[in-house]
Amino acid sequence: MVRYVYDFTEGGRDMAGLLGGKGSNLAEMTRLGLPVPPGFTLTTEACRAFLATGSEPARLWEEVSAHLSALEASTGRLLGQPDDPLLLSVRSGARFSMPGMMETILDIGLNDDSVLGLGKVSGNERFAWDSYRRLIHMFGSTVMGIDSSHFERSLALLKDLRGVKDDVQLTTPDLAELVGTYKNLIHLETGDHFPQSPAEQLRRAVLAVFTSWNGERARLYRRREHIPDDLGTAVNVQRMVFGNLGSDSGSGVAFTRDPATGRPGLYGDYLPNAQGEDVVAGTRNTVPLAELQRLDATSYDRLRIHMRTLERHYRDLCDIEFTIEHGTLWLLQTRIGKRTAEAAFVLAAALTDEKLINCDEALARVSGESLARLMFPRFDASATGPALARGVPASPGAAVGAVVFDSAQAVRRASAGEKVVLVRQETTPDDLPGMIAAQAVLTSRGGKTSHAAVVARGMGKVCVCGAEDLTVNTQDRRLTAPDGTVIEEGTVVSVDGSAGVVYAGSVPLMDSAILRFLETGGSDEASQAAVDAVTRALSRADAVRRLEVRANADTPEDAARARRFGAQGVGLCRTEHMFLGERRKLVERMILAGTDAERDQALAGLLPLQRQDFAGILEAMDGLPVTIRLLDPPLHEFLPDHTELAVRIATVQARGGQPAAHDVELLAAVSRMHEENPMLGLRGVRLGLVVPGLVAMQVRAIGEAVAQRLLAGGAPQAEIMVPLVGDVRELHLVREEVRRVLADVSHASGVAVACPIGTMIELPRAALTAGRIAEEAEFFSFGTNDLTQTTWGFSRDDVEAEFFSAYLDKGVFPTSPFETLDRDGVGRLVGIAVAEGRASRPGLKIGVCGEHGGDPDSVHFFHTAGLDYVSCSPFRVPVARLEAGRAALEGTEGSDSR
Repeated sequence: MVRYVYDFTEGGRDMAGLLGGKGSNLAEMTRLGLPVPPGFTLTTEACRAFLATGSEPARLWEEVSAHLSALEASTGRLLGQPDDPLLLSVRSGARFSMPGMMETILDIGLNDDSVLGLGKVSGNERFAWDSYRRLIHMFGSTVMGIDSSHFERSLALLKDLRGVKDDVQLTTPDLAELVGTYKNLIHLETGDHFPQSPAEQLRRAVLAVFTSWNGERARLYRRREHIPDDLGTAVNVQRMVFGNLGSDSGSGVAFTRDPATGRPGLYGDYLPNAQGEDVVAGTRNTVPLAELQRLDATSYDRLRIHMRTLERHYRDLCDIEFTIEHGTLWLLQTRIGKRTAEAAFVLAAALTDEKLINCDEALARVSGESLARLMFPRFDASATGPALARGVPASPGAAVGAVVFDSAQAVRRASAGEKVVLVRQETTPDDLPGMIAAQAVLTSRGGKTSHAAVVARGMGKVCVCGAEDLTVNTQDRRLTAPDGTVIEEGTVVSVDGSAGVVYAGSVPLMDSAILRFLETGGSDEASQAAVDAVTRALSRADAVRRLEVRANADTPEDAARARRFGAQGVGLCRTEHMFLGERRKLVERMILAGTDAERDQALAGLLPLQRQDFAGILEAMDGLPVTIRLLDPPLHEFLPDHTELAVRIATVQARGGQPAAHDVELLAAVSRMHEENPMLGLRGVRLGLVVPGLVAMQVRAIGEAVAQRLLAGGAPQAEIMVPLVGDVRELHLVREEVRRVLADVSHASGVAVACPIGTMIELPRAALTAGRIAEEAEFFSFGTNDLTQTTWGFSRDDVEAEFFSAYLDKGVFPTSPFETLDRDGVGRLVGIAVAEGRASRPGLKIGVCGEHGGDPDSVHFFHTAGLDYVSCSPFRVPVARLEAGRAALEGTEGSDSR
């Protein structure tokens, strides 16, 4: 029989798939003998069964009742008991951390009778009524579907009437009145009453948490974090402990190290006389965790011991939620803490030095995505000017955008291409769409463990929290700075998440410390720890990776930069980029040529220019391979726009003038060369077979550049790549011409010029006939951009703006296939081509030169598929190096960065 409920004493951290991350960690802490309030977990299997059928599985409540009875026996109290009630929390707990994305209901078991008993037994009637109003609010919004803002407005109105600022200033009669207001609100909104039966409260709360797995914000978060939709969530039912019992009680969140920088020490927030939800929600500003030592030294010392135990046990940064109830410390949760990109690298290096993990585990715990974030620009400190406000540096980075005050506005403006900064008093899970759309998040309340901070850090978004000197007025859509400056919606501000500072206007950006180091090898003292950690990770990745990493580079400058970034060659040099600017006129002359002599003259003008380009790139990559792709795009792309030409000619004619003969000739050529679908038209290898002299000119330029470098004492390694081959006969014909031209160059220069000749695999037919093509090709390079287009039948430029967002929403694909390789379709074609190509030509060199070569997930696929190298833009070379190393260690503990 399937079992659906486990006591905390029965599980462990290795059961996260069944018990969820929170439940498995509660069980693990219980096994370690740490002070965890007792409870039990309903499994993810129970959730999946409920979501599949719409009703709870058979025997589920039998099991729940049995575990509840055991919990009641161990505590000596019954759920909802009138004189001394057992109260429960009901919390979600998915396999992967999804902070704030699903539901929590606290104080289950309170009703009109037990609230009186709780007041008497605790000696604190105010606490009892405060707990009751929290339950009704949570239950009403989460279980009964009432907009939470209705409850919040009632609370705000009562505080205004009483002339108080914080909830803690409301009296017992105030809170009893609020309970009545909340119950009336529920009846008004639903026609139903708040349930007085504790058993009904528990059952409905559990099912609401199950249902929240498919809530809009949870689905959105999973899509962004690439968490599968079919995992389901566990539900943890736990005895309540209370931090809102007075000055000797409180709640907090602690990190065993700084999640923003990775530095050692105790970091976190504490809020006296508060429940944990108050800390996370940011509705009241917390005090630093260090302040707890002054308030309650005994609890502080115990917390430090438990934190050290957990960090050494988990061998990682731990995020811990705790409550102090009348001086007794309880641990409510632990998990591997979300961290910034900088902290991930610094922490991995530090744990290695402390012998808690080895070098391979350290590499598995960082990611290419994190490294890319560290390479993003930062603000130029010399140009910042006076600060508009200061707050808690919750998630580092630099962002500039127009201020918006709600999630919907952030999404609207961002969809229109505008960069925005989401400003709130505090964020809630409902703000997730706006946080995703925004460049940065700024709140006037909360600390490093508030909802805004935790979610922004997990997404790599810039965030400043707790800028309490700012007055945020969401109703009038403005904020006011301490000096009286008023910032209306739409005003541009700059947010520095590393320093916790906000500036008016747009502050200039500068290269990050990591990027400067990769470029020049220099660093400053402030960034030394991060630079050292990144260097160590890249060195380890280079030592263990099998994949080589090359760069896509079209100029000597790009090639030199890529080499500084660690590129082992150029995997794609696009020759069409050499025909732009002033050279476009020579291409026009070639296209308009009426005779062979005119065409030859135009090609002769291009030859020395191309030779110079190739020589510069070969010099920058001396001793390393440079794969040069022959001209690929249709020739009409080098001509003026058809509409622009037609309008220009018509305008002259309308004024009675005579159009320029050259314009008329160009328009005729553009009209003649028009194609309904240029992506599938006269381009690639087809150009070389149809346009006389084009291949010969390019190959001669390559060959002469190689000869020039050889005579200068260099070690050029040029490779010639033929694009868009669909049939082996196409490649055979072009290859014969290439070999003939290279032989001529060798004879004329007196040095042997030999360049491997290969092809791009970017058509499904090429992949499916790779065995035959390999008979003529000395290497393959997958052009995954076009291979994706032709496999899916997508024109990238046309479809991304039209329906990709709908496809992502409907789950047709989890991410854009142009960002991360489609393994099932395009990936299968790659696998076929690799297998058949190497069967025909053992040792065939195979790489990829589409931008998928720099995508972390795709790099792992290419490693598994057996490719020899990936090639990507210079900026992504360090990312690809790191991920190639991580791919070689796939399966190492800790490799899942979620």
